[in-house]
Amino acid sequence: MGNVSFKKIMIATDGSVCSRMAANHAIEIARLSGGTVYAVYVVSTDYFSSMAVDLDWERMREVLKKEGVQAVNYVAGTGEMGGVKVEPVLLEGHPAAELIRYSREEKMDIIVMGSLGKTGLDRLLLGSVAENMVRHSKIPVLVVKEKCVSEN
Repeated sequence: MGNVSFKKIMIATDGSVCSRMAANHAIEIARLSGGTVYAVYVVSTDYFSSMAVDLDWERMREVLKKEGVQAVNYVAGTGEMGGVKVEPVLLEGHPAAELIRYSREEKMDIIVMGSLGKTGLDRLLLGSVAENMVRHSKIPVLVVKEKCVSEN
């Protein structure tokens, strides 16, 4: 590895099995490098633009926020067991754009994410987000391609 140092490791999570597996990798990297993990969940506004007007965005946002809190808390709990410091972060907006903006502004050393996320209207589809991140991020992106069993 030479002088490569991962002090700020960002895990993009949506609470799915895949992103939980990816979080384990992020925590292991942090443990080995003495770094901090930033567990980031984006409350996606993508649905808002594609939703029928009669759907209640505020209620939807609350549901997604609650899911986000659970997702980042899972990472924090796992980090704690491994003796790794985890900073939970909730953002809102277009997932890939927000993740890239945050990682750049906060000067992350590496971004870790799962290849498959939750599916369905109320879920963040991490697959297309991962592809987007790999294409546009100037920070290295580690996509964990575990055989993730879907919960659905």
